[in-house]
Amino acid sequence: KVELVESGGGSVQTGGSLRLSCGISGYPNHRATWAWFRQVPGKEREGIARIIQPGDNTMYAEAVKGRFTISRDSADNIVYLQMSNLQPEDTGTYYCAGGPWSGLSLRPAEYHYWGQGTQVNVSS
Repeated sequence: KVELVESGGGSVQTGGSLRLSCGISGYPNHRATWAWFRQVPGKEREGIARIIQPGDNTMYAEAVKGRFTISRDSADNIVYLQMSNLQPEDTGTYYCAGGPWSGLSLRPAEYHYWGQGTQVNVSS
C-alpha cells in the first residue's frame, strides 16, 4: 500500500519561510511524478509544483515560481517543498500527491496517491 505523509506546516508571517516534507512508503515502481497541491475552503485544489522520478525535472505554477522549490531525496523517499517569501494568499491545506507515470502535469485528476494534508497559515 502506498502511503504519503506530509509534515512541516504551520503559521508564519508575510515574507516568512516553511519547508514541507512528504514521506513516501510502499511505492514499488522506478518511475513516478510527485507533486504538491493546495486547497482553501470553497475553491478547487490547485497544483503548485511537481517533480519527476527519475531525472528530477520540475514544473511550477506561475503563482509560486521563484518562491517555491520542489526537491526529492531518493535515498529516504522524501519530497520537499521549500516555500519562501510566503504571502497571505499562500494560506491553505497543502497535499502531497503521486502518480505512477513520469511527466504528469499539475492536474489533480492525474494523481493516484494522496496524503492527508498539512495546514499552512500566512498572516499579514
